[in-house]
Amino acid sequence: QVQLVESGGGLVQAGGSLRLSCAASGGTFSGYNMGWFRQAPGKEREFVAAISGSSGRTSYADSVKGRFTISRDNAKNSVYLQMSSLKPEDTAVYYCARGRLFMAPLGTSPSAYDYWGQGTQVTVSS
Repeated sequence: QVQLVESGGGLVQAGGSLRLSCAASGGTFSGYNMGWFRQAPGKEREFVAAISGSSGRTSYADSVKGRFTISRDNAKNSVYLQMSSLKPEDTAVYYCARGRLFMAPLGTSPSAYDYWGQGTQVTVSS
């Protein structure tokens, strides 16, 4: 059973930075796409960023492009989200997720991911 555990969330002022980490265990990590999603109160879960398990190619939501960077370390079974120039609208619970299929094309829909972490809260004050 794959388990994903996020860490690194917290309270930060607008313009600040945070680095989220997600540690995977219990299954194969290399070769699977990894994604970050977020959900604000009263809103649907939305795509933030994803990184390919095979090519290292990345994809970002327009709202975070140029401010957030996703990376992975297959030796540590971990994926990271470096967030800079944070805005109050970035406030949400952030989830990492593992892709559903091995060596699959990079996906941005939650349906392309089947294992999810418990989430970590990010709060950006104005």
